[in-house]
Amino acid sequence: MPMDPIPDIASLSLAEIAKLVEEAKLPPVEKWNPTHCGDSEMRIARDGTWYHQGSPIGRPAMVRLFSTILRREADGSHVLVTPVEKLDIEVEDAPFIAVEMKAEGGGRDSKLAFRLNTGDLVTAGPEHPLRFVEDTADGDGGPRPYLAVRGGMEALVVRSVYYDLAERAIADGETPAGLWSDGAFFPLEPAA
Repeated sequence: MPMDPIPDIASLSLAEIAKLVEEAKLPPVEKWNPTHCGDSEMRIARDGTWYHQGSPIGRPAMVRLFSTILRREADGSHVLVTPVEKLDIEVEDAPFIAVEMKAEGGGRDSKLAFRLNTGDLVTAGPEHPLRFVEDTADGDGGPRPYLAVRGGMEALVVRSVYYDLAERAIADGETPAGLWSDGAFFPLEPAA
């Protein structure tokens, strides 16, 4: 069964994006509880690259397919799960990367939609908050923005999209600096 093409959010309105999000059907991984079967020998690197046995997975459709059966466990680990098996997968940072943003409106009326490296679309809001943390991983000390995706999993927002977010926050003139999306406010400063 072929997967739908990755949407080009630049050509879509936020209403069209919301409709696509509503129509998205993901497997009910939260309902599947098979016996743990072992290790998938897979890893999602900090930059969002998926690896199997140390080699990058070169087929984007395979990555998209695997991402639909990814689940975060209560202990914070990640697994690939089907109705009959559950395999560990290493996630170095966040399992998804927010690679593109579409914004409409301003101030409290803003809506911010993101396209993930897997083609998923997510609109920031009360159910999908943005959070900013201080970067200690590579020592640059800058903020690292994350977007809640589903099931306790997040997307790291790429630096270029973060700059767009910061520019919007400055333009909106909020104090403290932050962003509105879908009726929710997200402070730009990392939480203490």
